[in-house]
Amino acid sequence: MSVRYDDVLGPLRTAYDGGAKRRDDTQKAPWKLAERAAFLSRLRDHGCDRLLEIGAGTGQDSAYFRDNGLSVVAVDLSPAMVALCRAKELDAHVMDFLHLDFPPGSFDAVYAANSLLHVPDRDLPAVLEAVHTLLRPGGLFFLGVYGGGVLTGEGPFEGDDHRPPRFFSFRGDERLQEFARQCFEVVDFHVVGTDERRFQSLTSRRPQ
Repeated sequence: MSVRYDDVLGPLRTAYDGGAKRRDDTQKAPWKLAERAAFLSRLRDHGCDRLLEIGAGTGQDSAYFRDNGLSVVAVDLSPAMVALCRAKELDAHVMDFLHLDFPPGSFDAVYAANSLLHVPDRDLPAVLEAVHTLLRPGGLFFLGVYGGGVLTGEGPFEGDDHRPPRFFSFRGDERLQEFARQCFEVVDFHVVGTDERRFQSLTSRRPQ
């Protein structure tokens, strides 16, 4: 039987609760800052104001978008992560990707950086449909994950420094875009880095 998202939620929550403080003290790599800034520029070009970050972690990205004039809501499955978001005075909530409790069309944009790689392929279509529902028509969705190249398959990642080891689902470039096209129009896709740091950057739009 294939893995379901409900099966990995508990271990993921434990792993991220335990690593929250360490992650909050970590500085982001320059390429991550560049990806984030590029999405902000795109949001401004499209007149987007209200943003939801899913898998917000400690809230560093949410705080960046807020400090640059957006109305931001942050969600994460880890209570420890959400506490750190709230310490940054963010509107933050404990939620997982299949239980995003907001009215349809609530947001102009959704941002998900290195979070949906924890969703098994079997449940990814349902998560993408949930994001689609929360976006207004024409809204933008940033989906960034490690994957492709040498990163393929599902399961724990060898050498993971979290305990318990986290579940990952690594997808090839075309497969990731195929998933996205089930709900969205792909606006941009590019890859940053190589090998085990190969990052797939995908921006898409909810059709009008």
